[in-house]
Amino acid sequence: MNRVRVEFEPAYLLSQRPYRETSQLVEAFTATHGRIGLVARGVRGPKAKHRGVLRPFAPLLLSWTSVGDLGTLTDVERAGVSLPLSGERIFFGWYLNELLLRLLQRHIPHEDLFGVYEAALAQLPASNPDAEAALRIFEKRLLGELGYAPPLASDFDAARRYRFDAFHDHFELAADSDAQAYLGSDLIALRDEQLQTRESLRAARRLLRGALARQLGGRELETPKLLRAMRRGGFGEVGSNSIPPATRFDALLNEPSDAHTVAPIAPLADDGAVE
Repeated sequence: MNRVRVEFEPAYLLSQRPYRETSQLVEAFTATHGRIGLVARGVRGPKAKHRGVLRPFAPLLLSWTSVGDLGTLTDVERAGVSLPLSGERIFFGWYLNELLLRLLQRHIPHEDLFGVYEAALAQLPASNPDAEAALRIFEKRLLGELGYAPPLASDFDAARRYRFDAFHDHFELAADSDAQAYLGSDLIALRDEQLQTRESLRAARRLLRGALARQLGGRELETPKLLRAMRRGGFGEVGSNSIPPATRFDALLNEPSDAHTVAPIAPLADDGAVE
């Protein structure tokens, strides 16, 4: 097998966990190589060369070599500043990262999706009221990248209601009294990515979470559980430099890279953006 050498590839850190005494196992999402796994040697400890550089939600330039599935990090540079995520908004970012970890196989390029991820991250700071819409649009485009997006047609009638037939993958007209049906105006809003009302956000969340659940299954995401723990006071404040507890994310990193094991996310209190 040929050795691959990549230099200064735009990337974002998805997850990291300790490895041996001074190293880490890193998962990253890159601009032209997709999701990759790397051994980052000597990055832990007070005298580590790259101490503090490998952070989530910050643009990075990664260099690495690889022969097989897992590469070796050779250099990392900052390409910008970390987004100022804090409080519950940090879970929005973790949610995006966990979806990529669960859904993407390693070494498959997703150049368009990289830009979608970057744009979604930029919408997450607390000052932005459109963060939940950004999550829904990311889910829609991620599903589209994988070939599983709901078929949002160009001829929806805004005043009619539609039921989604998951088995045949199409929408059909439904009675006005059908509580499980979607209002045409909400489907148009999702199709056009103009989720400007609470009703359209709720409909988009229900439809997209159902699509995720059909294509993935079996195990619950860690991000909603961590959010519940925070709301119960299970751990302290979190900020943009935080990484979810390694013991909770080990399962993500130890599963085969083609594992598709996301469970549907049950809404909790308030808007349930990531629950």
